[in-house]
Amino acid sequence: MKKRTKVLISVTVIVIALLIISSQSFFTVDQTNQAVLLRFGKILKIVKDPGLHTKIPFVDNVVYLEKRIINYDIQPEEIITADQKRLSVDDYALWRVENPRLFLESVKTVAGAQMRMDDIVYAYLRDVLAQHTLSDIISGKRTAYLQQVTMLTRKALMKFGIYTVDVRIKGADLPEANAQAVYQRMNSDRQKIAAMYRAQGERQAAQIKAEADKKSQIILATAQKQASEYMGTGDASALEIYANAYNKNPEFYKFWRTLESYKIAFASDTTVVLSTNSDYLDLFNKGPQSNSKFSK
Repeated sequence: MKKRTKVLISVTVIVIALLIISSQSFFTVDQTNQAVLLRFGKILKIVKDPGLHTKIPFVDNVVYLEKRIINYDIQPEEIITADQKRLSVDDYALWRVENPRLFLESVKTVAGAQMRMDDIVYAYLRDVLAQHTLSDIISGKRTAYLQQVTMLTRKALMKFGIYTVDVRIKGADLPEANAQAVYQRMNSDRQKIAAMYRAQGERQAAQIKAEADKKSQIILATAQKQASEYMGTGDASALEIYANAYNKNPEFYKFWRTLESYKIAFASDTTVVLSTNSDYLDLFNKGPQSNSKFSK
């Protein structure tokens, strides 16, 4: 019984050992990774094809590297443009591991690669953008400048097994002190433009008002002239009518004009002192018999 137990234990140990050895003899590479097979710390083989691969247990070691493009967000840095303006540039780089052997021998890890990229990308970005003015950098010309930075960075990082896909700028802002100065200058410029527009508006308003006053005076003068002409025509017509009436019956015309004058002369609250022998009061003195021929 004891012998059988010992045999069972031995078989179990052997099976477990075989399973451990078997698990250590294979490794898997998926489509997003590439593997570097190391033997005693030295690169033995680069495995880029996905699938199941073999290795020597407890002797070989596998390091996995990303095959896809990696986005590295670089810390913002200040640069000085050609017109001596300070600019805070926030950029990023897209890259991938092109040569796993060079990559492991030089920078070893992704963190090490990004430390190299920090210095190299910033150096080329500073050198290229420093050759151009602020207005050019924030314009559409910036794409050509960044393409130049990308090509220079790509060439410099190839010796580390890194391929630089692209270098881009997320944001380019003025430092706080410069931003306040630029804001004040822009505000001053806008105030000058506003004052110019107000002055132009006031001049135009004065011209429009003067033109309107001139036209109104012309209209009033024309109206007054026409009114005088109409009054003169009316007075002439009235005189002609009076003359015709007088010529037809002078005595009646005199009688009627006298009565009309009485309406004005003897209005309410009016006092007139005349002699009783006055011709003006002839109608009162003689009575209605003096004009009996008009009373019929």
